[in-house]
Amino acid sequence: MLDITDTGLSLKERTAVALGIFDGVHRGHRRVLGTAFAHDGLRHAVFTFTTDTVDSKGKDYKMLITDAYKRKLLERAGAEYLFSPDFTKMRTMPAEDFARDILKGRLGARICVCGEKFRFGYNREGDSEALKEYGRKFGFEVQIVPRLDEGGERISSSLIRKLVSDGDIIKANRLLGYNYGYCLNVSHGNEIGRTWSFPTINQYIPKGLVLPKYGVYCSGVHIGDRLYAGVTNIGVKPSVEENSAPLCETHIIGFEGDLYGKDVEIELYEFIRPEIKFESIDELKAVIKKNTEYAKRAFLKYNN
Repeated sequence: MLDITDTGLSLKERTAVALGIFDGVHRGHRRVLGTAFAHDGLRHAVFTFTTDTVDSKGKDYKMLITDAYKRKLLERAGAEYLFSPDFTKMRTMPAEDFARDILKGRLGARICVCGEKFRFGYNREGDSEALKEYGRKFGFEVQIVPRLDEGGERISSSLIRKLVSDGDIIKANRLLGYNYGYCLNVSHGNEIGRTWSFPTINQYIPKGLVLPKYGVYCSGVHIGDRLYAGVTNIGVKPSVEENSAPLCETHIIGFEGDLYGKDVEIELYEFIRPEIKFESIDELKAVIKKNTEYAKRAFLKYNN
């Protein structure tokens, strides 16, 4: 996927452009992407914003996924070109200028696809119907994708954020259409787990990202072309440290090797138990062993 945001490049190819913040790349977002990318003879482009610059969702807004992970998911969905500016640098652009200069001028749009609640332009002056009018004026077709519901409830990033925060990772994954997780750099930890035969990798969760319910999860770990079973603790490790930052700490079952400094992708399958402060290290070690045995069985269930 080629990011043309800061290149000054204007695409000469005919494109189908998917429009949206895509802050979770969930099933509703994927319907927009899939509709855009289903058109034969057109290259696949995405217009979005760098997620952590979007300040129109309120001060308590938390990202579901990092911007880097969003880009990875957009590319997996079939995006060939990306235009993803800083939201604050474009917030005063009039709606008509956006349609003419960005969609038609920079992205070479022949078809634009968005959700029914899509808004654009200064003070959110443009909606999906206005986009159709600009499309007729500047020479591109507009398709509006209806919202996607499950059980009478709209699939939305806000709903999925609440599910993740509550530890209902199974339902969150169902609405996302993929397993929630992280692709983060591996940092050095205190390496206590190595002395217990349960070595772990440590990945600090960036500020501004939604925090899953603190506790232990069954997980999968992508290393090279292989997916390993894992046991992931998300929290602050109350039994072995004090005042630590939120951490994603994972024991990778059956893996031996050095991952320090590398980006490793973790996916969460199921919440096992809440984070607990144990009375002794022996008690903690016994529970870790029990969690590991359960995670082995669960991994097979989620990957059959």
